[in-house]
Amino acid sequence: MKYMIMMFGDQANMTETRSLDWIKEMIQFMHTLNEDLSSAGELADARGLADASQAKTVGIKNGMPVATDGPFAESKESLAGYWIVDVESEARAIEIASRVVAFIECPVEVRQVMDQPPEL
Repeated sequence: MKYMIMMFGDQANMTETRSLDWIKEMIQFMHTLNEDLSSAGELADARGLADASQAKTVGIKNGMPVATDGPFAESKESLAGYWIVDVESEARAIEIASRVVAFIECPVEVRQVMDQPPEL
């Protein structure tokens, strides 16, 4: 089963809340985790995302799609990166997510990746 493990954060302000050494350690942690998951055959994909300040939000204005700069104004944190893992069980996905949480000391979200839309 595939699961997406999502890490959220405010990348623009990270240097105000975390030391440069911690950020370097986090990047090394991410590389190590990716290598471990890849070696175990569990890593389907993993990516860090550009800061949300570079995002575009596409909405509807006067019946037409319109792109505007940035994420929704009320969001303080946005998706910072993710892993898609292909594992035996939800318990294993949570085990991997727990490893991330133990390092970053912030919650992450674990959600199953569906193979098809739900039956109606």
